[in-house]
Amino acid sequence: MSIEDFIIDTFCLVEENFKQLTESHVLRKRGSQPKLSDSEVMTMEIVGEFLGIDTDKGIWLYFKQHWLDWFPQLGSRSNFVKQAANLWCIKQKIQEKLASDLGGFDDILHIADGFPMPICKFKRAHFSSIFKGTATYGYCASKAETYYGFKGNLSINSAGVITGITAAPAHFDERESLWDVIGHFNGLLLADKGLIGADFQQQIKNEAGVNLQTPMRDNMTDKRGKDANSWLISTRRLVETVIGQLSDRFHIEKVRARDVWHLTNRITRKVLSHTVALFINKSIGNEPLQLERLCIA
Repeated sequence: MSIEDFIIDTFCLVEENFKQLTESHVLRKRGSQPKLSDSEVMTMEIVGEFLGIDTDKGIWLYFKQHWLDWFPQLGSRSNFVKQAANLWCIKQKIQEKLASDLGGFDDILHIADGFPMPICKFKRAHFSSIFKGTATYGYCASKAETYYGFKGNLSINSAGVITGITAAPAHFDERESLWDVIGHFNGLLLADKGLIGADFQQQIKNEAGVNLQTPMRDNMTDKRGKDANSWLISTRRLVETVIGQLSDRFHIEKVRARDVWHLTNRITRKVLSHTVALFINKSIGNEPLQLERLCIA
């Protein structure tokens, strides 16, 4: 579809769900209402992120230069940034609603994995004051490197719909942050070898109703059968695809924020943009994860 159709479809989708989620309460009890509607702000963020524009300034400037006729009430960049950040909770709820509509939480199969979120180059970490006291040093096994920042943890269903995401200091054990992404679903959860452990898997099953399974290490005997390990490894590639999309198109591994509030908003709108893209892709007959087929900018 054209970029014009993508903007229209995104706005209609956001507006419909926004009205459903806010019909029973008022968002702003004091002060004047912003001239640019909340649905317009979220539409701009979602479209901007999908196009690979991941900074507040970049999104604001893109729409000011190219789509001001469609968003005539677009004011200053500072007002846009502030309004967008204040909507992070609504964006989370819309994403959860769309993920639910896509069957994300009813699926019997989910996959989880982590990814690094460095806040600066390693050589500059000692001098960085950003997120001081919050960011820590961690190790990324897939890249075989130590970094300074946060560790993301993501869960998806068998179609690639994001069902949970969290960010923790980089040194955090994935066993701890996993609890934050498994609260909305049951069934089988595939994770990496870092979560091997019968006691932990039993705890997850008892307390969350989730059957956690991981590939075995080479020196371990797999009692699940000779093909179980191969199936787990091949099936888990789907989460690597989603993380790759979030990294390459949405730049989720780049921390372009200076406080937790704005970082939360950035992560939320990237996940929302990804989910909206899957939703619209499915509605027009494409494979949901084939994002390159969705829009011709």
